[in-house]
Order: sequence, then C-alpha cells, then structure tokens
Amino acid sequence: MSVDLLSIDSLLSQEEIELRSKVRSFVETEIKPNIAEWYDNAVFPLEIVPKMAELGVLGMHIKGYGCPGRSSVEYGIAAMELEAGDSGLRTFVSVQGSLAMSALAKHGSEEQKNEWLPRMAAGEVIGCFGLTEPSSGSDPGSMTTFAKRDGDDWVINGAKRWIGLASVAQVAIIWAMTDDGVRGFVVPTDTPGFTATPITQKLSMRASIQCDISLEDVRLPESAMLPKAKGLRGPFECLNEARYGIIWGAMGAARDSYEAALNYSKERLQFGKPLSGYQLTQQKLVNMALEINKGTLLALQVGRLKDAGTLEPYQISVGKLNNCREAIEICREARAMLGGNGITLDYSPLRHANNLESVRTYEGTDEVHTLILGNHITGTPAFR
Repeated sequence: MSVDLLSIDSLLSQEEIELRSKVRSFVETEIKPNIAEWYDNAVFPLEIVPKMAELGVLGMHIKGYGCPGRSSVEYGIAAMELEAGDSGLRTFVSVQGSLAMSALAKHGSEEQKNEWLPRMAAGEVIGCFGLTEPSSGSDPGSMTTFAKRDGDDWVINGAKRWIGLASVAQVAIIWAMTDDGVRGFVVPTDTPGFTATPITQKLSMRASIQCDISLEDVRLPESAMLPKAKGLRGPFECLNEARYGIIWGAMGAARDSYEAALNYSKERLQFGKPLSGYQLTQQKLVNMALEINKGTLLALQVGRLKDAGTLEPYQISVGKLNNCREAIEICREARAMLGGNGITLDYSPLRHANNLESVRTYEGTDEVHTLILGNHITGTPAFR
C-alpha cells in the first residue's frame, strides 16, 4: 500500500494479513460496487447479513457459543476494512457484535447466551442496543426509561433514540433504571409494547438504520434481566468494545478517501500536467499519509494492549478522539482535492466525511473523550 510509510505490515502476523486480505476482498466485491446506490436510496442491505456471518465478522472477538473467537487486533483489522467500504456497514457489525452480542457475552446468563449468541453469530438473528434516550446521550445516568417490578415480572416504560438496527432486529438489549440502579434486559422485539421507528432524512450514515424506540408497558419475565450487569458499568463495558472498533474503522474511511484523492490526482490534468505533480497536492497527500500511519499504529497498539488484557478505558479514548478527529479532516481534504466531482457519489470521500460526523458523535463525543483524558491527566473530573 502506498500509504504504509513505516512498514506497519511487518508488525502483523501472517494470519492477520490473510484476514485483512479476506475482508478487503469482501468489501471490494460486495460493498464498494453497491454502496453509492445504498447510500443514495438510504437502504441498509439486509441481504448482506448472512454474507457477513459467513465472513466471520459477527461477534468476531467473542469466544464460544458459535462465535469466531478471533483476537482484538483481528477484529480491529476487519473493522478498518469494512469502514473503507462504508461506516454504515461497519456500524452494523459493531452494533451486532460489540454491543448486543457483547452485552450477552459479558453480562448474560448461560441460558441467554445459548439462546441468542449462536444465532446472532450465524446472522439468523439481528440485535440492537438501547441506551441513548431523546434527552440523555452523553449522560446516560439521567435516563428516564424505568423498569418496575410487578409480581414475578418486570414492566418497562420509556423511550430510546438513535438505536441502530432496531426496526430490523429480533432482539434488543434495553437498559433501564430500576429501584436498584441501571439494569439490562433482553427484549424480543415482538414483545407487545415495543415499537421501533426508523429515523429518516439523515445526511449521514444513510446506508444504515437508526431508530426511535417506544417502550409502553413492555412486560418481561425475571429471566429477561442480564444477571451480571448492575449500574452503568454494564453498558459502558459494551460501549468500550464499540469504541475500540471505531479506532480502527475511522482509519479505514480515511485510507479509502486518501486513495481516492491520490488516484484522482494522478489522472486529472490541470495546466498541462497531473495534479499529483504540484507541490500543494503532494503536501496534502503527505499530511494525509502521515496521519493514517500514526492512527493505524495507535489502533494497533491499543489492540495489542487489549489482547494482553492490560488496556485501560482512557486509552480507548485516546484512539477514539484522535482517529475520528484526524479521519474526518482527511476525508474533507480529499473531497476538496476532487473539486466539484467530489460532491458526487462517484467518489467516496464526502460520503465518508458525512458518515464520520456520526462516528465522531456516537460512543462518546469528542468533548466527552477529551474530558475522560483530562480527568486522567489532571486527576480532576470536569464533566459538570
């Protein structure tokens, strides 16, 4: 790759490189030829779900229960390649695996894991993860969705917003306040009182589904509660899994935009020579390549720490904040290099940049991750 200035491939195992080639080939054949149409028509292609299951990227780094059981670095590499196709498609894998399946794997009972995880890994069941609410995004502790005991059952009332896949999911992980703090519940989406409505007219993540969820007297048995999740630590552990994938994924969007700009600059003639022959063009390409190399090394280091079991939550914030911030600038610069042609779906950079407006917002905004790091550096929390 022209973007690998530091022989980063030498830091990867042969197995990791082979996995990257496999996912990249999938993206080239299944996503890139179709993504402009999906994005333009605001369609999430449900037909791709079984293909992704066959690829082995659903619940990829979960062990057992029919899941692939790959390493964190391998999952990160897959996320990077998928987001080089489109953030919306990588987000599907993240919602399914890093959020819904992760919640079950980390916090579920054996019965819950055996009931749902094998079918989710096989793409037979789609899951979603309901934490964010209309009035509480960065502050989930203020959620108003409430689960109340009624005999041996639980009854949930409330609303969630920006919930990926909810209208096509068969199972939802819903987080609700109880008299005993925040708890998680496994909610089949055909449960009476559960309604998911897609959010339309989006300018970002158009080849993806985000929904409003209404919960009206949703009655569940005691066995629906996730037994090992109590308090906000439960959902936060899942969010960190999703944030980890974003660290890699954002660099995939950046790399694809860089490559689009590089290829265009070699072919586009202005004033009698290719754009790539001008000093300003080369400066822009160099700056992009430098940030992609740094961001990829950052992602790899975070992945190695995760696989070693020594990763700290604030280190995930380092990657999420830096790589989203740099990726969106790279995509915007690449769009500018394409001139007027860059605003069409014939080229990927503006689509990636629009998607990254969502990616930098969900799973913790730039501001939230800045304050997480500020707290770590100074020892003084400044969230309020």
